[in-house]
Amino acid sequence: SGWMLMGLPGFAYVAGLNAGWIALGLALGTWANWQFIAARLRVYTELANNSLTLPDFFENRFFAQSGALRIVPAIFILIFFILYTSSGFVAAGRLFETIFQLPYLTALLAGAAVVVFYTLVGGFLAVSRTDFIQGVMMFFAILVVPVGAAIMLGGFTATADLIYAEHTSFFSPFTKVDGSTLGFIEFVSLMAWGIGYFGQPHILVRFMAIRHAEELPQATRIAMAWVVISLSAAILVGMVGAVYLKTPLTGTAAETVFLAMAGELFPPAVAGLILAAVLAAIMSTASAQLLVAAFAQDIYRRSFRPHAPQVELVWVSRLSVLVIAAAAIYLGMSPDNFILDMVAYAWAGFGAAFGPALLMCLFWRRTTERGVLAGIVTGGITVLVWKQFALFGLYEIVPGFLFGLLAIYVVSKLDREPAPEVTALFDRVDRS
Repeated sequence: SGWMLMGLPGFAYVAGLNAGWIALGLALGTWANWQFIAARLRVYTELANNSLTLPDFFENRFFAQSGALRIVPAIFILIFFILYTSSGFVAAGRLFETIFQLPYLTALLAGAAVVVFYTLVGGFLAVSRTDFIQGVMMFFAILVVPVGAAIMLGGFTATADLIYAEHTSFFSPFTKVDGSTLGFIEFVSLMAWGIGYFGQPHILVRFMAIRHAEELPQATRIAMAWVVISLSAAILVGMVGAVYLKTPLTGTAAETVFLAMAGELFPPAVAGLILAAVLAAIMSTASAQLLVAAFAQDIYRRSFRPHAPQVELVWVSRLSVLVIAAAAIYLGMSPDNFILDMVAYAWAGFGAAFGPALLMCLFWRRTTERGVLAGIVTGGITVLVWKQFALFGLYEIVPGFLFGLLAIYVVSKLDREPAPEVTALFDRVDRS
C-alpha cells in the first residue's frame, strides 16, 4: 500500500537501518504465511463449501448455524478496516497536497474520492488485474528513485560515505532515532509486524481465491522476491533521501521523502509517472475494501434480510463502502496523522483478532467454535485496549496475538469435543 512508499521510507528517513527490523519481520512473516498457511487454507476453503470470505470460512469450518462466526468476525473486520482505509486516504491526501499544493483537507477529500470511485466501479477480478499493473509500477518506482539519487550523488559508495558522515547512527540497526539503544521490548515490537500476516483478511482472501493449489510454489517465489526487493528499496529511499534532499523534512512531512525525491530527480513527465505509481500503491489498498462485502453477506443478510436477492446485496455493499469511507475520512482529517502509526494499529487489530483463530482452525483438531469466537474477541479487544494505554511500550499485536491463542486453547479445552463432521473435515484436509 501507500505505507510502503511513504510510511516506511519516512521511518527510515529519521531512523536509518533501525527501520529495517520492520522490513525483516515482514519478510519472515510473508515467507511463513506462504509456506505454512496458503496451501492448507486453499484446500480447506474448497472443502469447506467453497468459502468466499474469512467469516464464511470460520462458519463452514465448524458447520455453525448460530451466525456468531459470521457476525463477530465481520464486526472486527469493519472496525479495523476503517482504520486501514483511513491510512490510505491520508496517504492519498498527502500525495495530492504535495503535488498540487492543496490544503490538507481538500487533498484528503480528493484522494478519498479517487479511491472510492475506483472501488465502486470495479470488482474482485478487476482489482486483482489492476493490482498487477499497479504492482509493476510500484516495483520500478521504488527502485528507480533511490538508484537515481545515488547516481546523482556520485554512486553507491559515495552515497554510503555521505550517509555515514552525516548520519552515522543510520548504519547501526540497534540505535533509535533519539540516539539511545534499542531495547528488547522495542526489538520484539518491530519484528512482531511479521505475525500480523496470519490475520490479514485482504491477504488471506487471495490464498482462498488462487486458481489451483499447484500454483502456490510459483506464487511464493514471486511474493518473496517482491517483498525482499521492495522493502529493501523502501529503506534505501529514506536513507538516501536524508542526504539527497537539502531541505530537511520534519514531522509528518518525513513521509513525503519519496515524493520530494521524485520531484527533484526527474523531469515533470517522468516524475508524474513515478508519482502515479504512488497513487497506484494507494489505490491497490482498495482491494481490501472489497471485504466490505462481508458486511452485506455476513451481517445484513444474516440479521436483517436472510432471503435478500444478490442485486440487493450488491447495493448494500456499495452503500457500506460509502459509509466506511466517510468514517475513514473523519479519522484521517488531522494533518498530524502518521501513515505508519495508522497502518500499525489496523495491522495489529487484524493480526491479533484473526491470526490465532486461523492458525488454530488450520492446525489444531481440538479447536471449537466457541474457542474461535473467544480468540477473535480477546485478540481484537486486547489490541483496542492496549493501544490506548501503550503498556510497557510493547506493540499491541504481541499481547493481542498471545491472549488470542490462549483464549482459543482454554475455551476449546473446556468445551465439548468438536462434532464428528468437523473432525472428518479436518481429516480430509490432512489427507489432501
